[in-house]
Amino acid sequence: MTLKISFTNHYGQVTVKELLEEKCLIPRKIRHFLRLKKNILINGKPVHWQELVEKGDQIVLLFDEEDYPEKIIPFGQKELIDCLYEDEHLIIVNKPEGMKTHGNEPAEIALLNHVSAYVGHACYVVHRLDMETSGLVLFAKNPFILPILNRLLEQKKIKRDYLALVFNQFPQTTMSFTDKIGRHRHDRRKRVVDEQNGLIALTIVKALQYFPKTTLVRCQLETGRTHQIRVHLAYHHYPIVGDPLYSPKKSNNRLMLHAYQLRFRHPLTLEEICIKGDSKTFQKGLA
Repeated sequence: MTLKISFTNHYGQVTVKELLEEKCLIPRKIRHFLRLKKNILINGKPVHWQELVEKGDQIVLLFDEEDYPEKIIPFGQKELIDCLYEDEHLIIVNKPEGMKTHGNEPAEIALLNHVSAYVGHACYVVHRLDMETSGLVLFAKNPFILPILNRLLEQKKIKRDYLALVFNQFPQTTMSFTDKIGRHRHDRRKRVVDEQNGLIALTIVKALQYFPKTTLVRCQLETGRTHQIRVHLAYHHYPIVGDPLYSPKKSNNRLMLHAYQLRFRHPLTLEEICIKGDSKTFQKGLA
């Protein structure tokens, strides 16, 4: 099966090499396949690696089964998908609380399987949310765009904003938490602040609304450590309401953490994408 990727050169005059390597962030292995097989077409014609590409030129990249073996996963239920953005390369959906982003076993059905059923073929997870967390999740619709989106994530060019309801009165000023996060020594489910062996983590938190015993806050992730928001808030004595792992206070609520906004520049179209999800279900738990 041939995978065909089409896009317009939105940059100025560049060489084919510069376009693929520096502008589109295409990994070296993929560039090697394209160059070796001469599967790069500019305005319908094969080109050399150092040939100039003009702004507005139409780029077509071709891949075969050897480049990208077909991925087969079981389909879920497409009617469960709340799609907020979609183009030929990626899709953003709203994950309900209580659903896994992807299964731990090949046959396990999760959000990834439902998204794949909605799209009609296997998709790929760009980032995940904890099962208890609701909100926006980004998926790649083909294996070509996946490493490009992963690199944007690593470079902190995909911005993720969350809403959280926390116990106690959070200061009105914006606070930045920079505590390093590592694995819990005795509980594999949990993470802890570990300044000696942990990984760098940065969470920016701002109070939005106050209640008698809780505060609604906005959290901006600058890094993507497992349970980062949950660990940082609990460590600074603002545990998230309903958090079964990190909150010492019991609550009948769900985990009150919701990924409500994704912001990034599309790597192929250069479109500035800002998607806000529906937080009505989350808002019902505010008190």
